[in-house]
Amino acid sequence: MLEQLSRLAPDADRGVLALALEARSCAMAAGDVADGSRLAVIDYTRPSTQPRLWVFDLERGRLLYDEHVAHGSGSGENFATAFSNRDGSHQTSLGLFATADTYVGGNGYSLRMDGLDPGFNDNARQRLIVMHGASYVDPVQARRQGRLGRSWGCPALRPQVAHAVIDTLKGGQLLFAYADEADWLSGSRWFGCSGRNAREILASARRGGGGLQVAAR
Repeated sequence: MLEQLSRLAPDADRGVLALALEARSCAMAAGDVADGSRLAVIDYTRPSTQPRLWVFDLERGRLLYDEHVAHGSGSGENFATAFSNRDGSHQTSLGLFATADTYVGGNGYSLRMDGLDPGFNDNARQRLIVMHGASYVDPVQARRQGRLGRSWGCPALRPQVAHAVIDTLKGGQLLFAYADEADWLSGSRWFGCSGRNAREILASARRGGGGLQVAAR
């Protein structure tokens, strides 16, 4: 599956894709999530001026979206460098999320998410960390000002695609948010069920070695 995702999204970091598949597989094995056929991967090591969100249909082997996504205003400027699970931090949270229901709120059509990484993103509901569209997610303006507009920690999208992406991911699908953050990489409960730690998975995938081999269902 890693080879397939890499072909679909050649600009994505193979190591990040491998970690996303590992987290999904471990969560499924633990019975914490259903077998979500759609997986969103965000790589916050990339600048906000570049696309860094990929949405995959694992069942059909398709890349559905390749998009810009905002990070929290407390996380940094063009690059996100600080992450938090704390309410009021306005920082982005890392880890594996399960999507839930939709609603219409102050930011329009929005998608609730439940953080599945204790200590890293499990305050998502309390913090109102949701996926929504926002006018400040404007790639053209980002090129002018050197960064995308920022949220209060939500993975905000371009208004033109937000509704469609949310409908693609709602109802028990998975979102994986990555950064090279040592505490999370060593402390997440979703790495290691295959016998390798996060750094080993990243290194092997980046060398072109096999990632976690899981079959789409």
